[in-house]
Amino acid sequence: MSVEQQEVAQYVYLQAPFSMLDNSACDYFVNHLDVIYLTRENQALWLQSEHPKLFLIRSGLYDLVDAKGDVVTRLAQGDYFGFPSLLTGEAIQNKLAVQKEGIVYMLNQEHFDFLRREYKPFEQYFVRAHANRLLSSHYKSKNDSWSERRISELMTRTAITLSPDASIRQSAKKMKEHGVSSIMVIQHAHLVGVVTDRDLRNRVLADEVDPQEAVSSIMTTNPKFIFENNRVFSALHLMLKYNIHHLPVLDESHNPIGMLTSTDLLRQQKSDPVQLIGRIYKAHNVTDLKRYAKEVPDLLKSFSHNIDDISLIGKLLSGLTDALTSRLIRLFQEDHGAAPTSFSFICFGSQAREEQTLHSDQDNGLLLPNDLTQEQHTYFKKMGEFVCEQLVECGIRRCPGNIMASSDLCRMSVNDWSERFFKWIKSPTPEAMLNCKIFFDLRFIEGSNSLYTAFCEQLVRISRNDLFYAAMATDINNNSVPIGLFNKFKTQKDDNNHKYIDLKKRGVVIINDIVRLYALKAGIKRANTQERLEALLKYNLINKDDIYNLKDCWRFLTQLRLSTQINEEGLPSNCINPNKLNSLERHQLKEAFYLVKQAQQGAAFKFARGSL
Repeated sequence: MSVEQQEVAQYVYLQAPFSMLDNSACDYFVNHLDVIYLTRENQALWLQSEHPKLFLIRSGLYDLVDAKGDVVTRLAQGDYFGFPSLLTGEAIQNKLAVQKEGIVYMLNQEHFDFLRREYKPFEQYFVRAHANRLLSSHYKSKNDSWSERRISELMTRTAITLSPDASIRQSAKKMKEHGVSSIMVIQHAHLVGVVTDRDLRNRVLADEVDPQEAVSSIMTTNPKFIFENNRVFSALHLMLKYNIHHLPVLDESHNPIGMLTSTDLLRQQKSDPVQLIGRIYKAHNVTDLKRYAKEVPDLLKSFSHNIDDISLIGKLLSGLTDALTSRLIRLFQEDHGAAPTSFSFICFGSQAREEQTLHSDQDNGLLLPNDLTQEQHTYFKKMGEFVCEQLVECGIRRCPGNIMASSDLCRMSVNDWSERFFKWIKSPTPEAMLNCKIFFDLRFIEGSNSLYTAFCEQLVRISRNDLFYAAMATDINNNSVPIGLFNKFKTQKDDNNHKYIDLKKRGVVIINDIVRLYALKAGIKRANTQERLEALLKYNLINKDDIYNLKDCWRFLTQLRLSTQINEEGLPSNCINPNKLNSLERHQLKEAFYLVKQAQQGAAFKFARGSL
């Protein structure tokens, strides 16, 4: 090597993946690279589809920009770019924008392919880097689908507020001044009520109320609200469910930041799913509900072609199941009279996490006050049986484990439910661990929200048990990802000798279990896996990079799982044949399983003290 090449080699030796390879790999790279000085004037010359190359930055600062003009990532010393086209053979999609001129090393396709063949860790490094970039860029990219937009993206006004002791006249003047049809009533920086123009008509003018009265006398107290990071679909669902037209938007600290109206959201509505949910909530009888439910499979296939993130189908399916459940409860009360006491109809498992698929079954229950009479118990027994039976008629299967409100064990008082959870936590047998995986994912559907909230507060207290967390971590590691020796897939075979991998049991479920464990430790009350991961960013329980990896892996595996179900590929439910994936997709799947395995080991070390 020349003196110049030796100096380059000293730099390259320190860069991954060369720092993990034999010196011969680095020497080959150095002997076959070209050195360029990258400037704003020549930047357009180098990213060309007909001559893809691997670039390693020695100095300078550069932005990689996508076709929309958005910055994908900023590149600096030690970063690579250009490898996606070398791996896939696809045309180059991105452009380079030089922010600070510098030296870049460049390797052509022939020599890149040689290093891939001769040094497997070299290939794995770039395949993994490409998989991570694909996942990151795909799920962080902006798109025009109404269902995938966040509430914060629609916010055009700041919160218009006043205090509860302000007069009705003052509220009307303020609404006129700002040109709004509603106003939030705030006390000690927290939302306590909402007043709309309809309230002014129906509760003031029609009833001849003195406009000097306090606005608190006519406001809607404890109004429904939504957080700014929720999706548009969730807001539409909430409005349809409760027949409301003004929805306060809060930040994560429950501070009001704006108001969303039905008009705002209807401008975004371009899809039949929301219309179907609306029809379900307004159904006059069970016959109508059954007819609407038959539309779901075809609707999902159509919906899946119009969104980038197919995992949103879980939210949609759960929303449809919620709507069916709520309407059945209302129809039951129309026929049997109003409930004799407060109750909370709750759901567990995938419905609670809003992650249902086409093959999900029922997981629900009734939360009741303590000390009910026998007559009251009989009423709720009939309600549970009616709802569960009619959900079956609507295409939602019975739970094989009988976790349904029709079962006596899933229709209990707050004290009895709490005692049941306490026994599982105190004595974490394998059966108890299985129950915790289902029942610790729970969500309110219909009835008394205060009863449900009180129960959740009890659960937070009784779940603070380090031995319980250790048992959960140990149990999580009993389920292995389907990767064997020499990084080969460990497949199963069906009756027709077809090879497959169960993406649910061997991937998605493991992620759900890991995230649930950390969420319980942090006291996070949300059930949705992605929302739990987002909330965990505020804690020091798990590294942020690991959180982002789990989010990406969950999405990637869910994408594959739901695509398989929708396309009906003839394999068992939730399964995929890895041999039908292309080479890059197989590498991505292996990378996802690798990251899941790392997260398993991390949970074991943290909670089980590395004793596994």
